[in-house]
Parts: sequence; structure tokens; C-alpha cells
Amino acid sequence: MMDRIASQRLGMNSDNHRDNLLAAWRTNNRVTEFFFEELPGELWNMKIPGAPRRTIRMVAGHIHNARCMWIKMVGKQYGIKIPKSVDRRRVSRAQLLRAFKRSNDGIIRLLNAGFDQDGRLNIGVTWSNIPSDVVHFMAYLMAHEAHHRGQIVLAARALGHRLPPGITAGLWQWKKRSRETMK
Repeated sequence: MMDRIASQRLGMNSDNHRDNLLAAWRTNNRVTEFFFEELPGELWNMKIPGAPRRTIRMVAGHIHNARCMWIKMVGKQYGIKIPKSVDRRRVSRAQLLRAFKRSNDGIIRLLNAGFDQDGRLNIGVTWSNIPSDVVHFMAYLMAHEAHHRGQIVLAARALGHRLPPGITAGLWQWKKRSRETMK
């Protein structure tokens, strides 16, 4: 984690640092929401090539459920309400988008709890390989979601349903997605 002297040299006070990191998480969440808002409905039940027991719907639900898992394992000790998981086999797009709002709120509360503890989270999960600082934890969550968004883009292509450029390019429009979080 960046120490106070280094952050002062960069013109970042701790409140500014917190605000910027939370804004980055909110943008990541918006990118995930955008992707599932725009994903063509005919892909929802298609099986992932090479993993025939998993559908695109199941991968989508996994993103929310993974957030819930971290909130349960780490956030519980900070009194953060654990959002309800979704049924990965049955979740609709509308249900998933509502669930993302709840898990996004839980992750923001979890990150704030870490900031309030001098930038550290008590992760305490024996199998976790994540450093306990908030920045690493958030980067891990964002990388996880980006991995699965990319997995779905690749699966769609392999299934003969190349996604429209507006969707794939939209995944990289972080300035636009960031502005959308402010509405």
C-alpha cells in the first residue's frame, strides 16, 4: 500500500485516495452492469465451450455470488449485511441486475470498512492468497469480474455469436461508464 509520504508527494490525501479507489470500483461495477444489460438474450442459456455443464447465465450469476461470498467471509465481522445469492441456473437478467446493485453496495461498505481500518481488511481466509490491504483486495475483485466478462466474450465468439462492437468496445469505455455512475 502507498505510504502517506508517497501519497502526499503525488498530491493524494487519504480522503482523495479513498474517493478515487471507490470511484474505480463503481466504474468496474457499471462496466459489469453494462455488459449484462447489453448481452444478447439468445446467449443467456448457451453452454460454455469446454465446460458443457456451465452456461453464460451461470457465469453471470457467479460474479454476483462471488461478491456475496467475500462480503460474507470478510464483511460479516464489520457488520455488513450479506446480500442474497442468486440461483445461477435460473436467474433472469433483470434479477441479476438488481442483485448487482445489492452486492455493489456491500462491496463499497466492505472497502470503506477497510479504509476505516487504516487501509486494511482482516481477510482471515486460510486459502486466500490476497494481501490484506484494500487496494489489492479491490484489484483482485475487479480482475475476477474482468476475467469472466472476457470469458463470456470469447465464449460468444466460439459459439458463432460474435458480440456487436458497441458491446465489446463499451467494455473499454471507462470514462463513459464512470460518468454513468454519477447519474
